[in-house]
Amino acid sequence: MEPTWVFIGVFFLLAPILAAAPIVIGHYLGPHKPNPIKNDVYECGLKTVGDAWVRFKVQYYLFALVFLIFDVELVFLYPWAVAYDMLPTFAVLEGLLFIIMLLAALVYAWKREALDWYD
Repeated sequence: MEPTWVFIGVFFLLAPILAAAPIVIGHYLGPHKPNPIKNDVYECGLKTVGDAWVRFKVQYYLFALVFLIFDVELVFLYPWAVAYDMLPTFAVLEGLLFIIMLLAALVYAWKREALDWYD
C-alpha cells in the first residue's frame, strides 16, 4: 500500500478519537458540584423575566440558513474570482452558471419571504 494512503487511513482513525478526547476528559476530570444557582436559567448574566422557553419565529431560522448558504457559496466563488484571468473558457462558464444558480436561489428565497425580517 502507498504511504500516502496509509497516512490518510491513520488520519481517519485518529480524527474521531482526537475530536472526542477533550469532551470525554472534560466530563471525567471537570468539577461536578451542581446547585440551584448554577442550574438556574440566565441570559447574559441577568435573571430572566418571564418564561425562559420563548418560542421564536421560524422566519429567523430561515433568515440565518439563507445567510449561511450564501456565505458558504461565497467561499467557493472566491478562488474562482482570484484565478479568473488564468481560467479556461469552460471554467468561466461554469462559474457563471454557479452565479446564475445562486441568483435563482436568492429569487426563490425572496419570493418565499424568507428574507423578510419584520412580522
